[in-house]
Amino acid sequence: MLEAWHRWSLRRTLLLVLLPGMLLLVVAELSLTWRTSLDAANAAYDRSLLGAIKAIDANISTESGGLSVELPYRMLEFFELTASGKVYYRVATDDALVEIGNADLPPPSGPLMTGEPQFSDSRYFDEPVRVGTYARLLGDPIGGSLGDQRVVIQVAETLGSRNAFTRGLVLQSVQRDLLLILLASALLAAAIGWALQPLRRLRDDVRSRAPQDLAPMDTTRIPADVRPLVDAINHHVVRNRALTEARRRFIDDASHQLRTPLATLTTQVGYALREEDPQRQRDALAAIKTQLDEAVRQTNQMLSLARTDAVELEVEPVDLVGLAQQITRDWWPAARDGGIDLGFDAPCARLDLRAHAALLREALSNLLHNAIRYTPRGGEVTVAVGRQESTAVLEVIDSGPGIPADELPRAGERFFRASNVLLPGSGLGLAIVRSIAQRHGGTMRLAAGPAGKGLVVSIELPVAD
Repeated sequence: MLEAWHRWSLRRTLLLVLLPGMLLLVVAELSLTWRTSLDAANAAYDRSLLGAIKAIDANISTESGGLSVELPYRMLEFFELTASGKVYYRVATDDALVEIGNADLPPPSGPLMTGEPQFSDSRYFDEPVRVGTYARLLGDPIGGSLGDQRVVIQVAETLGSRNAFTRGLVLQSVQRDLLLILLASALLAAAIGWALQPLRRLRDDVRSRAPQDLAPMDTTRIPADVRPLVDAINHHVVRNRALTEARRRFIDDASHQLRTPLATLTTQVGYALREEDPQRQRDALAAIKTQLDEAVRQTNQMLSLARTDAVELEVEPVDLVGLAQQITRDWWPAARDGGIDLGFDAPCARLDLRAHAALLREALSNLLHNAIRYTPRGGEVTVAVGRQESTAVLEVIDSGPGIPADELPRAGERFFRASNVLLPGSGLGLAIVRSIAQRHGGTMRLAAGPAGKGLVVSIELPVAD
């Protein structure tokens, strides 16, 4: 069922939603048409019924002391022809002491007002009939009646003509509505096809593109309703293009950076193989070991940078003070071996934020590695944690050579190394830190240390209360 829904087309969905709605409207319209036609038929035929009643009323006489009626037979015969059925009549006093005609005609459905005709549907001899009833006061009461006396005139007809007239109107309405449905369906299908034309052009544009073409799609001819979707796709395409470009640059830079140490290793191995003096061979092997260690470290940093860019950022509650304090303790042995005074400073006992703990550990470890490596013996390195309004600040302050002021804006670029650095390195440590800070929605800042000596590297991360 889910697969069938995924295969569902927008055109089919619109048609299946709109067509049943149109059919329901047609059914409701037909019901109203039937009621309207029935009312129209009753209004027309009730006039004829009232005409027959008036004709009979005009022929009622009380001159003989009783109630007499001279029936208009020709009029009744004509009325039967127009009614396409049978016609019944009844003339009686209000108290039913005198009755002429069909005495068992159904009585009116409600109270009968003098001078106001009343029409109702009923059954007579198990056949549906329409009964018209009219009452008026007799000028001369009969049968010795002392008060006002009314005469009641009833004429009933079968419903053949009425039903035929109503069915004719309804059939005309059905034919008209079916034609309208067909026309509306055709116009709806054409309108949907025309409205989806931009999506087909968009599909053809995407299909005709080269695999490496990651340019955003043109939204000038896209309907406003679909434009947010295309904008979201373009945003995703731009991010993928930036990621692809970054990976391409990284591969180019990594291949260039690894080519030099590998060439150096090849030369050193060749020299060691040619050298016969054991001491010189030992010195060559030591140089090879140093070069291999540097190559391994550089490779690990490149892999770490690639992992930092690609890892899914799964944040969790992290105590930044506790994390920084633990990492600082882990680096105490290395600082002690280098003759460095490594300290920790945090004015608050705890600072909570949501972050990727492993990535923050990687960032601080890179900063401490650089600070301890480049700070001369007897120098100082301090890890500081603080908060400025809604921002957590993690700083590593050292008393090393620092970075020239004109080169500070470039610090953090991949494979960039300051001009005053003599020790070998890859230039990836600060790039890793900057990437981790940006992944957390923060920034990395660099500045000269106290009194213009050394370097201060700050990681600023947002804190959500």
